[in-house]
Amino acid sequence: MMKEIVEKLTKLNQTISTMESCTGGLLANTITNIEGASEVYKFGVVPYSNEYKIKLGVDKQLIEKYTVYSQEVASNMAHTIANIANANYGIGITGKLNKPDKNNQFDKDNVVYISIYNSSQKKYYNKKIYLDNDTRENSKKYVVDQVIQQLKQII
Repeated sequence: MMKEIVEKLTKLNQTISTMESCTGGLLANTITNIEGASEVYKFGVVPYSNEYKIKLGVDKQLIEKYTVYSQEVASNMAHTIANIANANYGIGITGKLNKPDKNNQFDKDNVVYISIYNSSQKKYYNKKIYLDNDTRENSKKYVVDQVIQQLKQII
């Protein structure tokens, strides 16, 4: 599916950039595994700590008000990376990938927030994902699959 997205972005002469936290660069890796991705993928960062999110331009007050694990911060990450890279689409991903607690399956320890910012339309596409995977690796793959599905609908 990522191949289709790269091909469509290429035809539209549009670009994409990523700011990933909890996925650790898996989305960037998935994009760059596609031949021709260099035509559309401008820039990606993995600011795992709040310190480096803030240094890159993510609003410190949003982090303090909503926590780094929030839709507001994911949206700010998407907007920030689109601006830094002058890309048509910016993607922000933040959340926690801890193993779910069987008693409280959907708490902040296993929720990921995704935001795709379309800089041309100044529009956000947001998604909150509840995870119930048994490993961090499977959770990351699931999140990246969700981003790809969302991109396919948007682009």
